[in-house]
Amino acid sequence: MLLATSQRLPAEHTGHRQIFTVPFQGLSAEALLHHFQTRTAIHYFPVPDAVETARPKIDKILVNLFEFNGERHQLPSSIQWLTNPSNDREWQILLHKFYYAVGLGMAYHETNDPRYAEKWVELTSSWIGTVPRDFLPSDVAGRRIQNWIFAHYYFVSNGQPHCVTPEFYGSFLESLHHQLSYLRDHVTPVRNHRTLELCAIFLAAIVFPEFVESSEWLSWSKDELVKNIHSDLLPDGVHCEQSTDYHHLVLKNYLWIKKLALLNQIEMPAEFDLLVKKALEFSLYSHRPDGMIPALSDGDSRCFLDLLQQGYELYGGEDLLYVASRGAQGQPPVSRSKGFPHAGYYVLRSGWGDQTEAYQDERYLIFDCGPLGVGNHGHLDLLSFEAYAYGTPLIMDPGRYTYDESGPVNWRVRFRATAAHNTVLVDGRNQTRYEWKKNRFKISGPEPEWESKAFIHEPGLDYLHGVARSHEYPVVHERKLLFINREYWVIVDLLRAPESHTYDLLFHLSPPAQDQVSIMVSDNTLSIHSPQLILAQPLIPNVRPSIQEGFVSRVYGEKHRAPIVQLTQHDSSTCFLTVLYPYRGDKPNISVETSEPDRGPQALLLGERASVRITIAHNGRRYTDELVFTDKTTQAFELPEHASPKHVRVSRTNQEGRLLFRYQA
Repeated sequence: MLLATSQRLPAEHTGHRQIFTVPFQGLSAEALLHHFQTRTAIHYFPVPDAVETARPKIDKILVNLFEFNGERHQLPSSIQWLTNPSNDREWQILLHKFYYAVGLGMAYHETNDPRYAEKWVELTSSWIGTVPRDFLPSDVAGRRIQNWIFAHYYFVSNGQPHCVTPEFYGSFLESLHHQLSYLRDHVTPVRNHRTLELCAIFLAAIVFPEFVESSEWLSWSKDELVKNIHSDLLPDGVHCEQSTDYHHLVLKNYLWIKKLALLNQIEMPAEFDLLVKKALEFSLYSHRPDGMIPALSDGDSRCFLDLLQQGYELYGGEDLLYVASRGAQGQPPVSRSKGFPHAGYYVLRSGWGDQTEAYQDERYLIFDCGPLGVGNHGHLDLLSFEAYAYGTPLIMDPGRYTYDESGPVNWRVRFRATAAHNTVLVDGRNQTRYEWKKNRFKISGPEPEWESKAFIHEPGLDYLHGVARSHEYPVVHERKLLFINREYWVIVDLLRAPESHTYDLLFHLSPPAQDQVSIMVSDNTLSIHSPQLILAQPLIPNVRPSIQEGFVSRVYGEKHRAPIVQLTQHDSSTCFLTVLYPYRGDKPNISVETSEPDRGPQALLLGERASVRITIAHNGRRYTDELVFTDKTTQAFELPEHASPKHVRVSRTNQEGRLLFRYQA
């Protein structure tokens, strides 16, 4: 549509208008603003950050009180954009990403209060007049461009506040164009930062086809997004940085791109859709029954069920709808447990909710037996896990807490360390060399070698076997994990070394267990009691149990006290066998006996036949589970009535000695 051009800018102010195609480059500032306020052919939508756009935070910004990551600062009326009031660089980065611009737009849209529009104009104008384009890394520019366009949706595309003057809008468009031009030439080479930057360019090309370069930006960003999703995701669909949180942030971007493309009749290739579906599958399985994801590696524990809902709307899939609605709609996934072998993540689940079990009460465990991850977001946590049951996380990954390394305690290092995870700590050392380099701690040594030797998923028995070989110490750690009858877990840790070492088996409990943990010893069993969970081991004299102080962080900048169960043994080669029994109702009574009490579970080290008898009395029932282990590499041995299993056989008898079931893997 041709627009009026009667009011043209003076010649000295038209240079920046060359950023537009004909006929828009000749429009006056007033006509240009009117065009963008009234056009109807462009379709886009904001994607707000729920935390950063919360109304209480936005209302404080009206008086220049900014809060990011739980840290609040009162900024002067003339904001010093180039100065960081915090010791945490992330605080300044969030200031420059402008999430609050979207929140101001949402508040204006809901209330029509001019203060929100005026503050948006004030902050944006101040930034434009102060900050060089290369002040912070490209990913900051990418996120800021997105948020500026989302704010544009509220203040220009769907609003006409008086404070959005032609002069301001002209400077806004010019700055946006300059940022885009800079970003196009300085896109991050790889991974999640590159993804969000490409998304910003793709979005801008769609929303502002009036820019001279928009056609080229659109074609280039579309091609690069397809290339990037191949490098972003491993063949099993898990993001290459191995962070459950970053996986979902990347998935969020790709789903947004797909929806944006559909709205504007832009076809994405089939390979793009295939990989997005794979990423959705990991999201489906990694969500706990309470709707949260575990905070493995860098990231927070939060809910991304809305992404599964988006996936269902874009691609269909009744299983996506089922998990998105936590069992209220759709059909449950076919498999209750799932392995993602390239990432090394394995999820064991008791079920998806049925007539006998509520969805949120199902048991869930996620196991990490895979690479550290590319980039710098992996934690030193090989063979670690997180467990959940009956509506409560019981054994937790601690999360990241912070990226800041200042202060008397380097919490970044502490939360990332092997000691902060649910694995075995050898001689108090990290699995990977992690040391000070120039101005911060960095991973500087080779990561451990990892091997997933078995993942067996049977109706009544799940079995995992992973191996870790660190380059920091001459110890091989094997972890075997059993999920028995969808009720409880048994973890076997085998540690082999030519010389003696100190081994600390660690279980990080959830914050509700703080000051609620006790250690009990019977004739044959060591047990640790915490709310809704009992940990039990055969009693071995040289194993020293203790309760240590720990922390868990669900959200960046927040940490909560949470106890650590520590079981310490000094030996060359040894074995820990631990029963993890979640429960509700009355506290169970559990005993664990080995076939050779003098040796305990040490026979497992030799690949010999080794049996463990677990007797459980709970809620009026009493039964005994006998576990018979063998190493599949050893010669088969005869078992009464049955051939040798590859790995393990589980038999359950009631208190009268009647066989209830027998499973093997």
